[in-house]
Amino acid sequence: MTELQIKEREMIGFSKANDDEVLNNMGKYCAGHYERLGLVVRKTEGAWLYDKNGKKYLDCLAAYSAANQGHHHPGIVRAVTDALANGYGSVVSNVVYTDPLGLFVKKLSEMVPQLGPRFGKNGNKALLKNGGVESVETAIKMMRYYGWKSKGIADGKQEIIVFSNNFHGRMITEVSFATTKKYKEGFGPLTPGFVTVDYGDLEDVKKAINKNTCGILVEPMQGEGGMYIPPDGFLKGLRELSDKHDLFLVFDEIQVGLGRTGKMFCFEHENVVPDGIVLGKAISGGLVPLSAFVTNSEMMDLAFKAGSEGSTYGGYPLACVAGCAALDVIIEENLPERAAEKGAILKKKIEDIASRSSHVKEVRGKGLFIGIEVNDGDAMKYCRKLLDLGVLANDSHGHTIRISPPLIIADDEIDYLVERLEKVLVD
Repeated sequence: MTELQIKEREMIGFSKANDDEVLNNMGKYCAGHYERLGLVVRKTEGAWLYDKNGKKYLDCLAAYSAANQGHHHPGIVRAVTDALANGYGSVVSNVVYTDPLGLFVKKLSEMVPQLGPRFGKNGNKALLKNGGVESVETAIKMMRYYGWKSKGIADGKQEIIVFSNNFHGRMITEVSFATTKKYKEGFGPLTPGFVTVDYGDLEDVKKAINKNTCGILVEPMQGEGGMYIPPDGFLKGLRELSDKHDLFLVFDEIQVGLGRTGKMFCFEHENVVPDGIVLGKAISGGLVPLSAFVTNSEMMDLAFKAGSEGSTYGGYPLACVAGCAALDVIIEENLPERAAEKGAILKKKIEDIASRSSHVKEVRGKGLFIGIEVNDGDAMKYCRKLLDLGVLANDSHGHTIRISPPLIIADDEIDYLVERLEKVLVD
């Protein structure tokens, strides 16, 4: 097989279609399920996005943490193109084995600290899917099965505790327990079996526990819900309650794991170990869809046997090749430590801006996961102004500007961002 050839392009991007044509195509043929900013991206590299004229925009979203390693990281790109050029990247039936799958699940399972140690120190196992919400579904299955098989809860009566302003995806089950009206209105009948309590309130959690409670599903820091960090001791309290009442505790770290908050895993800030974890987005470096539910080996074997789960593209070779390279980059480039260092610098500079701004209500976050809540509740107004100045940002829950750039962001790029935040937020 000949080596994959990549042609030099005269223009930036995939096509010669002008921006108006792209916007027309989107309006005429694409579902309007996103409120988009007026930028047509033609190329991505590192922490930057480029339009058709080569104008660059600092990406302060990183596709909600999917591009932690930076866009088109050369090591991940090389791994993917090698797989395509040499014939081991195509989807293969799951009735046989592939070495990328075997290597990736080993790397990931050993990278995650021993989960659910109360079930034994048997190591971890991973079950792979595509988008993060699919792995949230897997985690829900795990919690329900544990309640039925290990706790003796009647099948169909299992209850899972979830939290206000949660975001775990937009499939029917996940929107069923969302507290944001627009996620679920008109999509009923909704999936039962969830009890919602206030995020950060341990007393509320205690009141919600009953004989049918089988698990707790929580984001250790909330992204879409408003960039919230829970009170100190909240995660430890959830761990203690889970141990006391024999509940299966799952952390959704799709947005906040893999270095984003300054630790490899967000739960490490409180030295708390869950029974299961959901990972996605940055797990494949932003190039190929991939997600995972990881748990104690004994628990995985308890719930999932041949035929009880499956996914045609879940863990297919190209995704696993990208995943192996993506995890290597996080480790070899010390991205969690980098996020902690650069995030502390950036947050301090944003707090200085906030102290001189009449528009900022609060700055919160850890690592390169920072929210700027605005007094008037209209964060998108400021995001549009930032876009005009060459910065892509978005709102979180309407009221907060989300700042979560690739973890490779450099000092001069931080200065570029801060200079523009100053122009937008300080009168």
